Amino acid sequence: MKKWIWLLILIPVLSLAQDKKAALEAQKKRLQQEIVQINALIKTSAKKRANVLTQVETIQLKMDRQDALIRLTNRQINRLNQEININLRNIEKLRTELTILKKDYAEMVVSARKNKSTQNRLMFLLSSESFWQAYKRMAYMKQYAAYRKQQGEQIAAKTKALQQYTSDLVAQRKDKKQLIEENRKSQKELDSIRKRQNSLVLELKKREINYTAQIKKKEKQQEAIDKEIARLIREAIAASNKKAGTKTGNFVLTPEAKALAASFATNKGRLPWPVKKGVITQRFGTQRHPVVRTTTIKSNGVSLSVPAGASARSVFEGKVLNIVQFKGSNPIVLIQHGNYITSYKNLSKVYVKKGGRVTAKQAIGQIFTNKDTGKTTLQFSLFQNTTPQNPALWLYQMK
Repeated sequence: MKKWIWLLILIPVLSLAQDKKAALEAQKKRLQQEIVQINALIKTSAKKRANVLTQVETIQLKMDRQDALIRLTNRQINRLNQEININLRNIEKLRTELTILKKDYAEMVVSARKNKSTQNRLMFLLSSESFWQAYKRMAYMKQYAAYRKQQGEQIAAKTKALQQYTSDLVAQRKDKKQLIEENRKSQKELDSIRKRQNSLVLELKKREINYTAQIKKKEKQQEAIDKEIARLIREAIAASNKKAGTKTGNFVLTPEAKALAASFATNKGRLPWPVKKGVITQRFGTQRHPVVRTTTIKSNGVSLSVPAGASARSVFEGKVLNIVQFKGSNPIVLIQHGNYITSYKNLSKVYVKKGGRVTAKQAIGQIFTNKDTGKTTLQFSLFQNTTPQNPALWLYQMK
């Protein structure tokens, strides 16, 4: 009974350990893929002879991801160390148990050889003082034979388990060695790009005032775009209220739109990314500029760097609420999902029309590529009515 209780406790623990290991592997794979994409961005910046600020921003991305990869690999090494120590304890325990079992088994074999003849066993039975004693002696002989068989099976099972633990230990030590080597290479690469970054930062500081002015100008342009998007959403809310004969600050939804909004909300944390593959270059909220630390920037969404020619795609089914374009802005597509709105900024081509229906993952436009920097960046935002939401909480594994 106790054995079954321990098994019931152990199985979920082992399963959880495997899940954590798989999660670390998946996270590591994503980081490695991002680093590959960032390396491509760095090469593009070099070819385009982008300004120092653009180069520093891109290299900072690489440093952040490289550092994250090193820390994650260290976590994997620590987990392996724990598994190796557990295996070493299990091996030592099994060896001790096997030694005792083999000793007991050897003593049984010696004893059995001394009394192995059929005559001895028969005399043991015939010398019984009663039928009941003879029966008990017969039962004892059977139990002894069964116990001897059980001991042999235990020795075989523990020997097999010991071989498996030893095999696992060899594999774990090999994996640990590989991870340590990976970390050594990653650290060497990080040190190399940090030197390059320090050199560029020194150059950037000479013109920090100019770059700060550029950042602030860009912020003002972004603020104007955000205000226009907010105005369009408010207009759409007002139109829905007018149609329903009410006056609220939120969308008044039809039964179909309510169902769509509920479905959208149910998929929180599981929505597909608005691009097939991309690297997060700016996150949601107010934050210090990654390079010019004296400057603060605000973002109503996330910025994603993607390969040139990449398309933006709808994260969920819905209706094209509006297509926006005004001076100083590339086309923006707004898609309505009930009382949720998704915004796709910085497009060069638009594939959809206002009022048209879209499906999840449908391409809605090509993302603009800056000819001076070579960067292709999509700015994605998500709103519930007029309130900006953090896309990282909605899109699948955006951490």
